[in-house]
Amino acid sequence: MPRATERQSSRQNHYHQSPSTASNTSSNGYSFFSPIHQRLIDWEGRLRRWKFFRGTPRSTSSDPKSIKAFNPIPLESVHSNNNNFPRKRPTELPVGSFTCPIPRRNMNLQGGWRPRVINTEPDRPLLSEDEMNRRYQEIQELSGVIEIGPQRYDAIKIESLILKSELGSGACGSVTKRVLDNRFIAVKEMRKSDKIQETKRILTDLQVIRKSNDCPYIVSCYGYIITLDYVYICMEMMAMCLEKLYKQHLMPRNKHIPEEILGRVTVNVTYALKYLKDQHEIIHRDVKPSNILIDWNGNIKLCDFGIAGQLIDSMASTQSVGCTAYLSPERLKGGHQYDVRADIWSLGITLIELAMFQYPYKFETPFGLMVAITDCPAPRLPEGFSLNMRNFVDKCLEKDPDKRPKYNILVKDAWFVENERLDVDVGGWLEENLSCEDGE
Repeated sequence: MPRATERQSSRQNHYHQSPSTASNTSSNGYSFFSPIHQRLIDWEGRLRRWKFFRGTPRSTSSDPKSIKAFNPIPLESVHSNNNNFPRKRPTELPVGSFTCPIPRRNMNLQGGWRPRVINTEPDRPLLSEDEMNRRYQEIQELSGVIEIGPQRYDAIKIESLILKSELGSGACGSVTKRVLDNRFIAVKEMRKSDKIQETKRILTDLQVIRKSNDCPYIVSCYGYIITLDYVYICMEMMAMCLEKLYKQHLMPRNKHIPEEILGRVTVNVTYALKYLKDQHEIIHRDVKPSNILIDWNGNIKLCDFGIAGQLIDSMASTQSVGCTAYLSPERLKGGHQYDVRADIWSLGITLIELAMFQYPYKFETPFGLMVAITDCPAPRLPEGFSLNMRNFVDKCLEKDPDKRPKYNILVKDAWFVENERLDVDVGGWLEENLSCEDGE
């Protein structure tokens, strides 16, 4: 009897041990799974324990009965005539038999639960708490200060900006067209994170945005308005983004973007990214056609750097296909350091999409998209484009980040140098192919 009791106690202890894979808390205390996914994990654990002990029922109030005395109705008999039950537990388990159908490593990109904790700015030195608080205080004091050229407006509230129309919306907020003192401006509205420290870190980059107006390849920021729940960033008006340009204007007319225009896009975006890294030690993290803007004079500029990407992550919105589609393989794999070369990958994907008017990867689900990016060969431009352009895109889409060039190498590429020297009338091409509609 004591020996039987000992066996029972041992089995009960084994039964109540939670499998390590079912843990919903990381070493740093963040919860990774939604209640639905946690229930799935708990059910999986019970099923696994049932498989292990199904030949020997257990009770917390009596000794285990013998295997021969236990003769349950096999579950398979409900659907088939195969009554070979109970079966022996296999010595070699099939791959995935003890795992959830969806790899838990990537669950942060599916659904509304908290994403995996990643280093959002891995190559940027961390600020001390005192320095962050100092900058945060300075930023709060500059809220409502709008500077358009030599003109300065103080104590501006969002109600002071007359709403004209909505220009667009996405995972990280909406953009509206507003009027300040008879001048059109674009205002990006973003909801603040509910975490104070995260909000402070995000808002400190508003200081960087205001100091980037000296770069001709970045959309100018006139100022910002911070309220209890929202951040409003006031920017210069542009005609449209490149995604809208090709989807709503060029594709319906069977027109395309010439290679020399794509070359100008490449030069301007690369120099904008290089400026952010060299001057402010930040990476963009959200390069895509909708974040590259063009005006009627032919100026091509980058927008939404730093702020948008950080807000997306802090709000756990990375499940959006629009956010995932341009991420580099090393970012999707997680747990690895990444640097500016992640933005170079995004630039390569963007160039193929603008050249072909189609996103290069084929997928049916968000998870299928992530598998395609991480496991499939990198997409390539077809013949019909110049060899130099194809080689440039191939360099951007090198899957091994250690072999992917950084900006100082990229700007020396033959196709880049060729387009940097080329005088292209982007404004004339835009006017020739589109009717100039006010407010686009």
